[in-house]
Order: sequence, then C-alpha cells, then structure tokens
Amino acid sequence: MDEAAKAVGCKPGNIAKTISLLVEDKPILILLAGDVKIDNHKFKDTFHTKTKMIPIDEVEGYIGHAVGGVCPFAVNECVPIYLDESLKRFETVYPAAGNEHSAVRLQLDELEQFIKSAGWVDISKPKT
Repeated sequence: MDEAAKAVGCKPGNIAKTISLLVEDKPILILLAGDVKIDNHKFKDTFHTKTKMIPIDEVEGYIGHAVGGVCPFAVNECVPIYLDESLKRFETVYPAAGNEHSAVRLQLDELEQFIKSAGWVDISKPKT
C-alpha cells in the first residue's frame, strides 16, 4: 500500500484495497482501507465462515480481473462487493482500476454510487 500511496500522493489508508475471498465456495470482494487488515474473528462473526482467499490462479476466473488489478468495477456477475467501515475515515479513496498500475480517485459517496455495493461490514483491524 505504501508504494501505491506514494504513486498517487496520499496516505496508505486512502488506498482502497480490494480483497478477493470465497464464502461457501462463492466469490466476494471486500474493499478495505490500505492501512488495515482483515480481523478473522470479525469476518467469521459477519460471514459465518473462516476467511478463505481465492487461489491466485483462480482470481481472474471468479472476479474478472487478474491479481494486481482486482477492483470493484466491471466484475463478473453475481460477485457481491462489500465496503469495510475502515473506509469511512476518509473522504477520498483510491481503488484500483483494472490493473496494477492504475487507480481512480473517488469521494466515498462516489464509490458507493459507482459500484454495486452489497453493503457495509466491519471486518478489519489495524495492522500491527
């Protein structure tokens, strides 16, 4: 996140990282602030299962974007996209935009408007 933040001129927290996970063998995306990580206990409380990353070689098939460019835009049908509460600390965020060398600057309300959000979740904790 530090490298991405430096490239766009923001703090690491402003980078909206997109995590690809499987819940009951179905893909989901979760956008989190760049300065947090998934709290496994909170995740299990929310989704009633353990955290399971999509295997790297299967991400593009499930999501529609290759690792490094996974973003909340133009994803495969029926992939729910959740926004983590950690993003609410920022007015402006920078999600990836389809490859590892692109990002888009959005106000948080614009992000909500432009993606098909499945809702807000609280599944993160600060990096230590």
